[in-house]
Amino acid sequence: MKWTAICSATQANAGSWRHTNFDIESQVREEVRSLIALGNGLVSGGALGVDFFGTDEVLKVGIDTSQLKIIIPSALEIYSAHYLNRASEGVINRGQAEDLIFQLETVRSMGCLVEGTAQIIDKEAYFNRITQIIDIADELIAFHVNNTEGTQDTIEKARKKGIEVKLFSYRI
Repeated sequence: MKWTAICSATQANAGSWRHTNFDIESQVREEVRSLIALGNGLVSGGALGVDFFGTDEVLKVGIDTSQLKIIIPSALEIYSAHYLNRASEGVINRGQAEDLIFQLETVRSMGCLVEGTAQIIDKEAYFNRITQIIDIADELIAFHVNNTEGTQDTIEKARKKGIEVKLFSYRI
């Protein structure tokens, strides 16, 4: 099976997971429907924004669980606490945190969640997770919003690996 990674940055302060719009969401959903129709698997990072939209679309389409891998940098409990903390800081709202946690719990119950070992969710943990995603991926669909560093890192890792990169650039 061919694995398609989708990405957008997930950095704590600059990540495009906080900056999306209807056009980005529509494009993500369209790309995910296309890759599933081809029989590809989706590998992604379990964050808000692009990752959330892509995972949501896969769950709506109803795929074989062998076609989905969501990689997070830590145990789900640590990751959930991180997002709830971001909500308490006002970076995101509590509903977003709860929606993401519910989605990841669903993915975990399907056996499609890959939990990392990070004890602290920081830039290093996210960049290590990017490496894991690209190690699995056969191609990358990148949604580069506002030239974020995390998405650029993902693109560079994919190109270094020699896999195809389909790039959508947005300025919000």
